[in-house]
Amino acid sequence: MKNNRIRLDLYSQDGYSRGRSGWFVLLWWLVQGSLFRFSLHPMYRWRNFLLHLFGARIGKGVQVRSTAKFTYPWKVTIGDYSWIGDNAEFYSLDHIEVGEHCVVSQRSYLCTGTHNIHDPKFGLITKPIKISDGAWIASDVFVNPGITIGVMSIVAARSTVTRDVPSNEIHAGSPARFMKHRFEEMEEIQRLKEVVV
Repeated sequence: MKNNRIRLDLYSQDGYSRGRSGWFVLLWWLVQGSLFRFSLHPMYRWRNFLLHLFGARIGKGVQVRSTAKFTYPWKVTIGDYSWIGDNAEFYSLDHIEVGEHCVVSQRSYLCTGTHNIHDPKFGLITKPIKISDGAWIASDVFVNPGITIGVMSIVAARSTVTRDVPSNEIHAGSPARFMKHRFEEMEEIQRLKEVVV
C-alpha cells in the first residue's frame, strides 16, 4: 500500500541546531558510553566534571548515576544537591532545567522533542522542560516537551505528564492528574494570600 501522506524520506532538521558541531556530539557520545558509563558508583564528582566539561551547568553536591543518559549535556542545567537516578534519560534536544534539591528517579524520561503529526515531512518540534526546586519525579515517569513541574511538587511513579504540574501538588496516572497537595500548610498559606489580595 502506497503512503500518500507521510514522507519520511523528505524529513529534515535544517531549522534545528544541536548547539555543537558534529564531531563534538560524537565525542560526547563516546565519552558517555565509556568514561561516564563505566565509572564506579561513588564517582559523582567525576561524572559532574565530565558533564561540565561538555557544557552542562552542574551545581554543588549533585549526584548523577553512571547509567543516566544525556543527549546534549550543553542544554542541561542541574541545581545544587539534586539527584539523577539510574537509567534516567535527558533527551535534551531543547533545554532541560532541574532546580535545587530535586530528584529525577530511575528510568524517568525527560523528552524535549516530538514531531508535527500533521506535517507530511514529520517536522521536528522541540520545547524546554523545567523541574522546579524541591520537586520529585518518581520512577519511570515520562515528561512531555514544554512541561514545567512546580516547586515542591511530586509526579508519582509510572506517570505520563502531559500538562504543567503546579507547585506543592502530587500528580499521578497516565495522563497525570492532581491527587492532593504535598504540604497542607503551604496550601493554607496560599489560600490566605489569595484572600488578602
